[in-house]
Amino acid sequence: MTTELLEPVLETPRKSRKNNPEKTRDDILRAAISEFVSHGLSGARVDAIAERTKTSKRMIYYYFGSKEQLYVEVLEKLYGDIRRTEGLLQLSELEPREALQRLVEFTFDHHDRNVDFVRIVCIENIHNGENVKQSSAIRSMSHNVLHLLGETLRRGEVSGVFRPGLQALDVHLLISSFCFYRVSNRHTFSHIFQIDLADDASLKARHKQVICESVLRYLQA
Repeated sequence: MTTELLEPVLETPRKSRKNNPEKTRDDILRAAISEFVSHGLSGARVDAIAERTKTSKRMIYYYFGSKEQLYVEVLEKLYGDIRRTEGLLQLSELEPREALQRLVEFTFDHHDRNVDFVRIVCIENIHNGENVKQSSAIRSMSHNVLHLLGETLRRGEVSGVFRPGLQALDVHLLISSFCFYRVSNRHTFSHIFQIDLADDASLKARHKQVICESVLRYLQA
């Protein structure tokens, strides 16, 4: 893993205190997402992020400490976006089959609309997950969705609509694999098979139906 040396912070940036430090921090994170998506962890430059946000490297180091820590916080933001929204789906208030369908549809749409998330996850896998494992927040958020999914599977088993013995991790992997691959490999898949995975609305709707039906048939009692 590359390590970019920290520049010493001689004083707290006055501008951040005078204006809105939370907005400044958020702006840096958003610019960092674009830089890491475009160039990866190794190729991303703090200078470029500073230029995008019209701030300084010193300001970035003040907020995040290093390029690597900034990258970890980008991971936490992107994973946090999907995990927080999953928590708002109110699956516990829905009949189990309807709850699973809502979760599958949400996952499909989220991945389709958030290409940056998919690309960052691909980049992190190139680095063997070295940065994800530094984040207890990502692990905690991910366990929450497994708990939510597990509760839905148990409700379905009790009501007789889902077969017994289902594991939340397996179902989560099944859902994620289709939704993720469709975005991560859209360029090669589209060129090889002469289709448009990105913009063909009818194809997108059909694929959403495919994954919904596949998951529900796998779960059914």
